[in-house]
Amino acid sequence: MAGYSCYNDGSIRDWQIHTKQWGPGRNFNGTGPFGPWMVTSDEIDVTKQPLKLVTRLNGEVVQETNTDYLIFSIPQIINYVSTFTTLLPGDVIVTGTPAGIGAARKPQLFMKEGDVVEVEVSQIGVLRNTICAE
Repeated sequence: MAGYSCYNDGSIRDWQIHTKQWGPGRNFNGTGPFGPWMVTSDEIDVTKQPLKLVTRLNGEVVQETNTDYLIFSIPQIINYVSTFTTLLPGDVIVTGTPAGIGAARKPQLFMKEGDVVEVEVSQIGVLRNTICAE
């Protein structure tokens, strides 16, 4: 494994409800920002120190968790994914979304044009994106 980075799951919710699978809503061009850099796995050992994840929408914290709450360990995830696809250098595995998504909130919270989303992972950095119109 090469390392770790930040990823922003910018799902298109109306496409997620077209089927029972979430895949269509998560695979539009430009909806999965990644980066802005990668920290190599020799610099971070997530088995010894969990990484904290914070997502902010316009400066307000909307998600906060850490890697201790992953259902499966990073090695287990890599092993599982490798059973149904060939992993090649440069491939990226995204682990999932913590609690706090806007569609599950009451009232619901959806991003709109001009909103700024920040995904921060301790020891890695901050990925900042501005929501644009279609």
